[in-house]
Amino acid sequence: MRDDLVGYLIGALDAPDSHRVEAMLADPQAGESLRCDLETLRRSMSPLESDRESFPAPPGLATRTLEMIAARKASAPHDAPEVSSQPALAPGRPRAESADAPFRGSFPADHRSRPHAPRHHGRRHRSTADGRLSTMTPERSASHVGSSLGWLDKAILAATALAACILVIPALSLLVDDARKTHTVRKLGKVGGTLQEYAASHRKYPSPPDAGPMSRAGLYAPTLVSEHRITPDDGVLLSPGSALAARGAYRIPTVDEVKAAVGTPEFDEMVRTMGGDFGYTLGHRDPMGCLVPIRPLHRGHHPIMADAPDESCERSGNDPLGLHHILFEDGRVKAVSEADLHGDDHLFRNHDGQTAAGKDAEDAVIGDSHHQP
Repeated sequence: MRDDLVGYLIGALDAPDSHRVEAMLADPQAGESLRCDLETLRRSMSPLESDRESFPAPPGLATRTLEMIAARKASAPHDAPEVSSQPALAPGRPRAESADAPFRGSFPADHRSRPHAPRHHGRRHRSTADGRLSTMTPERSASHVGSSLGWLDKAILAATALAACILVIPALSLLVDDARKTHTVRKLGKVGGTLQEYAASHRKYPSPPDAGPMSRAGLYAPTLVSEHRITPDDGVLLSPGSALAARGAYRIPTVDEVKAAVGTPEFDEMVRTMGGDFGYTLGHRDPMGCLVPIRPLHRGHHPIMADAPDESCERSGNDPLGLHHILFEDGRVKAVSEADLHGDDHLFRNHDGQTAAGKDAEDAVIGDSHHQP
C-alpha cells in the first residue's frame, strides 16, 4: 500500500487503485500510519513549488553548443604520443620475431634454460622514460584515464546537464500541476457524493442557522463529521500544497466541539479552519429576510462548493496558477481559470456585492469557512 502513496499523491493511479488507497487512509486504525506517510511525502514535494514556472531555453543555445564543441575538436592537438601495447625491452636486448618462435643461435646458451617471465593477469604495462616496465593495476589505470578528462569533456557534460534541467524541470512541474488538479477534482467529487447522501436523508444539504455565532459557511464540515459521513483527519477538505495542508495535523471538529468553543479564544481559529480549503454555499434569504434551508435541486449551473475565497473575496489562493475548482448541485466538478471565474454571476458575492446569503434562489454565493449568511 505504501508503494501506491506517491502515485496517489500525484494523481497517477487509476480509479480502482485510488479508491483502494482512500479506503485505507480512511480506516481509523490502519490508516493512521499511512496518513502520516502521505503527509511526509506531501511536505517532501513542497520544494518543487519554486520550480513551477517554465524557463524556455535561450535562442540558439543548441547551435552555439555544437559550434563550441566543433571548434574545440578542431583546435585539439593531434601529435599526442601513442602508447605501445607491447612491453618495451631493455636496451641492447634483441626482440623475438613471435611469441612461439624458437631462440636463434645468436643468443647465449644460458638463455635457452632461463624460465619465462611470469604473466601478470589483470595488469597493464607501459614504458617509463628510462625504458623500464611499469605495471598499472586496473584501479590505477582508471585513475589515469579519469585524470585525462579535459576541458572539452567537462563542457560537454555541463551542456548535457543544462539541457536536462531545461527539459526535465518544466515537465516535472507540469506533472505536479496535473496531479494537483486531478487530486482536487477527486476530493470535491467525493465530498459532493457525501452531500448528496446527506440530502437524501435530510431532504436538504447541511445548512447553517439563521443567525448567531454558529451561523457559518464552514459548519457543513462539522455537520458531516458529527454524522460520521467524513473522517475528521483524512485531509479530504485540504487543497494539495496549501498553507493549511503544510501545517499538518489538520482535524475537523464536531458540531458539539464548535458549540463548546463559543466565547473562548479558540473559537475564531476553529471557525476559520473548520471548512478546510474549500468554501460552501451561504444559501439565500427569502423576501422576509429569513435564511432558507439549502435544498437539493440538482441544478447543473448552481455552485454549492468551490475553492475558498481569499480576503479580497475576488479569487482563491489555493492554486498558484489561478485555477478554481467548482462543485455544482448535480455533483459535477469543473475547473475554470481566474479570468472565467465570475461570468454573469459573481461566485463570492451576492447581487448587492456582499459575501453573504444570496438575494434569491438563483443568487449563488460561496463563502469561506468563517463567513456568515
